[in-house]
Amino acid sequence: MRAFWSTGYEATSTQDLCEATGLGRSSIYNTFTSKHDLFRKALVHYMDERTASIIEVLDGQAPVREKVRDLLWRSVGLAPDDPHGCLVVNTMVELAPRDPEIAELLGRDLDRRRTALRDAFETARLAGEIAADQDPNALAAFVIGVISGMRVAERGGADRVTLESIATTALRAI
Repeated sequence: MRAFWSTGYEATSTQDLCEATGLGRSSIYNTFTSKHDLFRKALVHYMDERTASIIEVLDGQAPVREKVRDLLWRSVGLAPDDPHGCLVVNTMVELAPRDPEIAELLGRDLDRRRTALRDAFETARLAGEIAADQDPNALAAFVIGVISGMRVAERGGADRVTLESIATTALRAI
């Protein structure tokens, strides 16, 4: 997963995969039918892990602004050993336009995250935490767009101060 996350699908060689997995070339192809199969499994693992973590935050009892702050700050305070950017966002750009299977996987994951965010905003709207005229669907799309943009900015070299300013500005909009 980290090999693909670091360099992307196309730039990850079989040798990179051997080094990342500790498997020999023949073992990789005996275990996984192809590089694409290994990538798909790595992407699904990444999405399952990350989306479950997002849904856990959104299902919590904190006010919605705290939940969103938590999600935004995950894109500010990145784990030092994580590759830059986001495997999902990187894959949306690199593969989704020409790989229908990957595009479908990404679309299902996006729907899960968008639904969880929308539901959190709807609950907050009904509880009076946010203005009654706020559109939960639009807010969910906005938060996803901001987080994706932050991950692209980070991959492009944005520093922590820049990412914090993006997150802070987004929080003011909610």
